[in-house]
Amino acid sequence: MILAPVPLTPDHDIPAPVLSELTALYASNREFQALSGDFPDPADIRPEQVAAELADELASPDVEVLLARAEGRLVGVVVTLARHPDPADPDPWIGLLMVDAGEHGKGYGRRIAGEVEERFREAGRDAVRLAVLENNPKGVAFWSALGYEVIGRRPDLQHGRPCAVLRKELGTGG
Repeated sequence: MILAPVPLTPDHDIPAPVLSELTALYASNREFQALSGDFPDPADIRPEQVAAELADELASPDVEVLLARAEGRLVGVVVTLARHPDPADPDPWIGLLMVDAGEHGKGYGRRIAGEVEERFREAGRDAVRLAVLENNPKGVAFWSALGYEVIGRRPDLQHGRPCAVLRKELGTGG
């Protein structure tokens, strides 16, 4: 599996073929999209909506949008944040990890998370945090199985949705 930054055009747009792949990936996760409320109609997600969803992320120098490919196919996307807007929060964050629904259960999510953790470890970071929507018990179960522990609850910064905040100490070997 290869994890690489999303390519951008000279105008800082996502190239149309990559945007089509991302749109298909987002659309495959209807259950999550219905929970998140990020799109008006989870059954009809359009490329311009995905581009708008990622535009703010791509504009921030502290954010990376990484594509996960296996055998040339897009199997996942992960958004990382090197610094949280709260200066009291010392940890980097995983803002989103989404695997194509047709690839669930094949270990891609676990592998993507492991690679992101390794990137942060190599950057000298001691831990990583993320937030999971309270209405997403599958998400909490996934991250808990990877060693993340719930350390608090608070609304998310973008929409004020109730979330569980999870944290994992990175240590030296994962």
